[in-house]
Amino acid sequence: MSRSTTAFIIGNGTSRKSIDLHQLKKNSPPGSKIYGCNALYREFEPDYLVAVDSKMIAEINRSGWQLTHEVWTNPNKSYKDFNKFNYFNPSLGWSTGPTALHLASEEKHNNQDIYILGFDYEGLNKKLNNIYADTENYKRSDATATYHGNWARQTSTIIQKNPSKRYIRVIAERESFTPDNLKPWGNLQHMTVQDFKDLFKIL
Repeated sequence: MSRSTTAFIIGNGTSRKSIDLHQLKKNSPPGSKIYGCNALYREFEPDYLVAVDSKMIAEINRSGWQLTHEVWTNPNKSYKDFNKFNYFNPSLGWSTGPTALHLASEEKHNNQDIYILGFDYEGLNKKLNNIYADTENYKRSDATATYHGNWARQTSTIIQKNPSKRYIRVIAERESFTPDNLKPWGNLQHMTVQDFKDLFKIL
């Protein structure tokens, strides 16, 4: 079996805003893979892009980005005329972030250390916490924060099912919010954004 590799899951919570993803790509270990979510493709080229919202898939299709990059989504009858998308079989029916984490955790991807960025779960003062707020296909920044219970449960399910893998969630501060169902798992650690930037020499 080939040597296991490192993966980075790029969620879009604002905690990751100061992390230069181009520097991360340049400084990450050889063979590392970056898995992005939704609108990340607008400004950065991950190795894999995951989107499950139909409006976001329509946007990606209009851009043609999937013609030259690997994009994963769930099957949908409205996509029948779209080309070059990859479809999960079976469909998990999950949110985008946990779905990207699921993809990176598949054995065929051979990832051992999986860093999770921008999975903040909690809103900003109970308002939407997303880098792309106020842009196409996203809610306004003053919208009420999205309920995070399903995201946390789905994330916990993946971590629980892969006890031999190491998950490292990157958070703004050591006191940052962590959902209760992410606390019991010994294969999940937390690291501050600053420690992450120091580790991968990101200015």
